[in-house]
Amino acid sequence: MEEKIKETCLHGRHILLGAQMSLFAGYDMPIQYKGIAEEHNAVRQNVGVFDVSHMGEVRITGPDAYKFVSHIFVNDVTGAPDGQIFYGMMCYEDGGTVDDLLVYKVNDHEYFLVINASNIEKDVDWIVKNSAGFDVKIENQSDYYGEVAVQGPKAEETVEKVLGLDVKEIPFYNFKTFRVGDEEIIVSRTGYTGEDGFEIYGSHEYIQDVWDRLMHAGVQPCGLGCRDTLRFEVGLPLYGDELSAEISPIEASLSMFVKLDKPEFIGKEALLKQKEDGVRRRIVGLELDDTAIPRHGYAVEVDGKQVGEITTGYRSISTGKSVAMAMIEKPYDKLGTRVEVRIRKKTFPATVVKKRFYDKNYKK
Repeated sequence: MEEKIKETCLHGRHILLGAQMSLFAGYDMPIQYKGIAEEHNAVRQNVGVFDVSHMGEVRITGPDAYKFVSHIFVNDVTGAPDGQIFYGMMCYEDGGTVDDLLVYKVNDHEYFLVINASNIEKDVDWIVKNSAGFDVKIENQSDYYGEVAVQGPKAEETVEKVLGLDVKEIPFYNFKTFRVGDEEIIVSRTGYTGEDGFEIYGSHEYIQDVWDRLMHAGVQPCGLGCRDTLRFEVGLPLYGDELSAEISPIEASLSMFVKLDKPEFIGKEALLKQKEDGVRRRIVGLELDDTAIPRHGYAVEVDGKQVGEITTGYRSISTGKSVAMAMIEKPYDKLGTRVEVRIRKKTFPATVVKKRFYDKNYKK
């Protein structure tokens, strides 16, 4: 049976705005409105808003909430103040990645997990399966929440003026709940662009109202096209490209989010072994000498032998350079190593560089 295409609570508004729509993670999503470059630059220089209502939300409550989150999450939430957010992964026993996610600490007995749209069903099944023996309640709240991301240097000013939310005191990677009418909304100082910004979670009605007010104020609506170019330029991974069941956080060069000194968690043994023994491949940055554009799946070669492949590649909008993230075998992963990218029948010389091609501008 053909699966029904899902729509976010803002779908009708995207259609009215004339957005170019496409299927993503089972949802009919806007790819662009005015154009990817224009939307990208609005976020880098001013402010833009994304519909991210397709993302998944899972609430974990109960006496063992802290213990359970520690068991399934590679980062360490121990001793964190209420209101703090952690980025990290859930891993399989073999170290492969179930998903990368954000964990919001409400208190020791309540955590709010934000997971990738393409993984909602799989993640929830995996979380429930691993909760045996823990006194917790797991609620998949993905259908309740709508979500927008307001991103860019003018995000704070926009959220305060247009939406009337007092957000200037929220530190980076923290969140606050607000009472708006009869509901409680969540506002976090997070995003997926490398710029300052906020992610706002609320009922479908509230998020529709937020979107309408932002549109009325002239904020640039942004599609998934520039969401990808923005995250890529600052070296942020995308599940399915830089992370997957076959790619561990260590191989993805994300070891800083894996706290191997904390007590037992799923995948710890495998990840510890990878850290101690070293991995045979890892994600690096590449900069091409040429203006050719490397795409996902293109081969990376040295002396005619394939040593890796492109995971994400673009002509960077902010820098004008042809750059890529790639999974490369050792020892060709070292900074400064010369390699070639095969684009159809030709190869183009490139250099291994850091995978952050543009500096992040987060609120300090």
